[in-house]
Amino acid sequence: MPKNNGKNAHAKKTGNGTLRELFSYIRKYWLLLACTVLLSLATVVCTLYVPVLIGDGIDCIVGAGRVDFQTLQGILWQIALFAVGAALTQWLAGLYNNYITYQVVEDVRAKAIRKLQVLPLKYIDGRGYGQTVNTVISDVEQFADGLLMGFTQLFTGVITILGTVAFMFFVHWQLALTVLLVTPLSLFTAKFISSKTYSMFLQQSKIRGKQTAFIDEMLSALPTVQAYTHEDENLQTFDAMNQELEKCSLKAIFFSSLTNPCTRFVNAVVYALVALFGALAVISTGGMFSVGALSKFLAYATQYTKPFNEITGVVTEFQNALACASRVFEFLSAEEEVSDAQNPRLPPVEGNVRLENVSFSYEPEQKLIQGLNLAVQSGKRIAIVGPTGCGKTTLINLFMRFYDVTEGAIFVEDTDVRTVTRHSLRTGYGMVLQDTWLKSGTIRENLCLGMPHATDEQIIAAAKSAHAHGFISRLPEGYNTYIGEDGGALSQGQKQLLCIARIMLLLPPMLILDEATSSIDTRTELKIQEAFARLMQGRTSFIVAHRLSTIQNADLILVMKDGNVVEQGTHAQLLNGDTFYSKLYNSQFE
Repeated sequence: MPKNNGKNAHAKKTGNGTLRELFSYIRKYWLLLACTVLLSLATVVCTLYVPVLIGDGIDCIVGAGRVDFQTLQGILWQIALFAVGAALTQWLAGLYNNYITYQVVEDVRAKAIRKLQVLPLKYIDGRGYGQTVNTVISDVEQFADGLLMGFTQLFTGVITILGTVAFMFFVHWQLALTVLLVTPLSLFTAKFISSKTYSMFLQQSKIRGKQTAFIDEMLSALPTVQAYTHEDENLQTFDAMNQELEKCSLKAIFFSSLTNPCTRFVNAVVYALVALFGALAVISTGGMFSVGALSKFLAYATQYTKPFNEITGVVTEFQNALACASRVFEFLSAEEEVSDAQNPRLPPVEGNVRLENVSFSYEPEQKLIQGLNLAVQSGKRIAIVGPTGCGKTTLINLFMRFYDVTEGAIFVEDTDVRTVTRHSLRTGYGMVLQDTWLKSGTIRENLCLGMPHATDEQIIAAAKSAHAHGFISRLPEGYNTYIGEDGGALSQGQKQLLCIARIMLLLPPMLILDEATSSIDTRTELKIQEAFARLMQGRTSFIVAHRLSTIQNADLILVMKDGNVVEQGTHAQLLNGDTFYSKLYNSQFE
């Protein structure tokens, strides 16, 4: 029991914080919000005045010996006028509600996309991509639906309740007290149920995020799944998630579905009491409390209780929306990458790179790179080799400042890279990785990613240098051929050739080649190596390779093991003797 109380208290605290965050987004639209409140007030006034006219019409018919048709006609015209007024003001309030809701959602989604650009790579790597996508798309959508319903029905509901109370006291204050005495029962019922549903909807949102992440992972690895006939295991995993989501959703829906019937029962009791005591009042007062007045009061009693049903429905939806909003705001409040906008740009780069006593680890308790020192002169080719997990790609991440060093410093042209903007540092590098990345767009747009204003002649020359011009020319629309996400139907080798052509077009002063030809056939690889040799002339190059035969001409080879550079030298020097490099090299030919 204490555990549940603590959980509910935490959920309540989280919900209050989410509401404060939500109001901070709504505050900028306060003028439209005020107009919505005024229009809702006008709608309620028009709606609540109609029962007065209907009661007067009833008294006009049954209260006298004959019907005064002229008076009755005037009442009917007034009813029509107020009904049109209520419809018009309600329509305008709905327009403003929609505008405020979708403006808030647009602001949240735009902020979420901007947030993605400034989050550190550690945050992205530490979470499933599907969870992040679910937060930005699905959770924001759920949040919008609840917010829209809240704006549309909450304002008019609250104002209707206040208005009907005022009118009921004006008509018959004793009956009004009877209604108000029973009302708290409805409120307590709604509050009890809503306190249960928030934590359940929050859990539902989290499980849905896990499910989205799993589906994203399963789709991206579908060929591997089918190759290893792992479909049944994936189905079992998905079924387990689905059952967990079903269990959580059923609990949330069960509790939320209790709200409306419970409040309707209370409202039916209110209506019965009003009808009973009202009829007795008509009989006992001898005309002081007329049939028309009773009809007014019954209409007000119905309109008074109706918003409670709507509001409880809104509360249920709003609980779900708040649960989704809390995940969105948690994402938006994640710690950002330290801004370097105030830093100067990196001076013109020649390619001199120096590492001084560099240490780095992804997790404090798991040491990786420790006390690394390295000096690279401009134009040199540095190969980085070693077994899997030794820190080769981590070193590349440090060069590009995808991660910052834990200790020590990295210098480019005697400038600590942490003192300049990341943008100016990264424009000095050109990267070709083993994992290719192409966006949805034309071949031309993908090649011009680093140089948007490149001419056709420059693009074609770069493609020819990368030996990509041939297959591009055979595509239906050549360089204007549209390719889908991550290259669409292109082969892995073709995608890698496009990434190489992109670097050939950019011609940066420093190069990073991380298994850049791993997906290319041997004959084309030899041609690409020749192109790279021309490209690397006069440029500082860092080459990560597993096939040691491809880095024999490097000016310096760094041999890494367990995060440390254990050997360094040329290919010939490292093969001389019983070295770790010689064992790696010879193992490829055994």
